[in-house]
Amino acid sequence: MTTPVRGPIHVAADGRALIRLDPDDPIFAGHYPGFPIFPGVGLIECVHRSAQVSAPGELRLAAIESTRFTGPTFPGDELTVTIKWSEVDDGWRCAAEVASPRGDAATVRLRYQEVPS
Repeated sequence: MTTPVRGPIHVAADGRALIRLDPDDPIFAGHYPGFPIFPGVGLIECVHRSAQVSAPGELRLAAIESTRFTGPTFPGDELTVTIKWSEVDDGWRCAAEVASPRGDAATVRLRYQEVPS
């Protein structure tokens, strides 16, 4: 699987995920020339990858339920992803908040289904 996000995810002792946006990441090359900004799809991918680390079992992404981008993220930023899991009728819901050094960056809600054994 290819991903628009190359950097590693570090999980802090309190369970939050930390992701540094590498200024040399190719995702910044065309988004936008002269004013690089991390695209929303990259933030969703950061949440998904963070969720995979903290998932309550083997799950697969079933849906992006909602997203709200509330602040910009730039090359070199360290993002903090805070995730809360809740069980729903057809699987699990991951509600995430993403923050940058300047404050809130996004809220993302993803739905996952258990992988059949």
